[in-house]
Amino acid sequence: MTAVIPPRIERGQTLGVCAPAGPVNPARLNVGLARLGDAFRIELAPTLLAPRPEGVPSYLSASDDQRADELMWMLKNPDIRGIVLARGGYGLMRILDRLDPDVLRADPKPIVGFSDATALLAWAYASAGVRGIHGPMIVQLGDLPEAHVAHLIAMLTNVRPAGLRPWELTAHGTGVHEGPLFSANLTLASMLVGTPWALPLAGAVLALEEVGEKPYEIDRYLTQLRLTGALRGLSAAVLGELTRCTDPNPPAGGLDPNSAARDVVIERLAGIPLAIGAPIGHGNVNEAVPFGARCVLDLDRKTFAITEAAVA
Repeated sequence: MTAVIPPRIERGQTLGVCAPAGPVNPARLNVGLARLGDAFRIELAPTLLAPRPEGVPSYLSASDDQRADELMWMLKNPDIRGIVLARGGYGLMRILDRLDPDVLRADPKPIVGFSDATALLAWAYASAGVRGIHGPMIVQLGDLPEAHVAHLIAMLTNVRPAGLRPWELTAHGTGVHEGPLFSANLTLASMLVGTPWALPLAGAVLALEEVGEKPYEIDRYLTQLRLTGALRGLSAAVLGELTRCTDPNPPAGGLDPNSAARDVVIERLAGIPLAIGAPIGHGNVNEAVPFGARCVLDLDRKTFAITEAAVA
């Protein structure tokens, strides 16, 4: 499908910040907001720092209705020109069917997030036909190098494509592979299969990252993607960070090698052109990339280029 590229955000315009998934640590939120400097005005969701209502599970920031209503309010507000999620966690899949894609379609604006926000980026792309940005959320900004924060700001404000990325890649395969780029958390990519918001991977380049999943769990998600046919026709894959993806007590005893999670990905994606080393994930690097933009992966040269801008 051809998706709409949302308009650029001018410096000084308003970014909305909300938490449609997990609860937010106020200290980390404030540090992250400070890293944006004076690039944008910030509109915080009304319940962002409010006490969690009674009866709401500890892993959710608020009730499903509250989180959906707050996100919809930001999508409807014409003064808010983009939305950056405060954090991920869990909960976005619970509210996707409560969101109105016609609102985003009528006033496209970039949505920024990753991890659990993979579900929201997929919803915006599949339901509203609007591209978002797979990139750091507010609470992570304090952990990232200044270059990644500046890159996110530039991606929101600059209509030029990101172009050739300074990534140090290891190639598993050969050739030049092109297609729309869908960057995703592995768990969410797997869980979205069978929903209306499954990632459209035929002819695409899939960039994956994960956090806190044991090697056998990574095996499970990749095997599920294979068995459902979700990877059929995939142009290529790029592996980002696998953060804390270890098993302290492997079933066979002993210790897994440090490469265990990566080795699972290589084995499960056998036959699919693959590069390893994208600075994307839950660690201390997380470079923003446009969700659904055209890209070129050259495994012979070990280079990766993004040929379309995130905003227009």
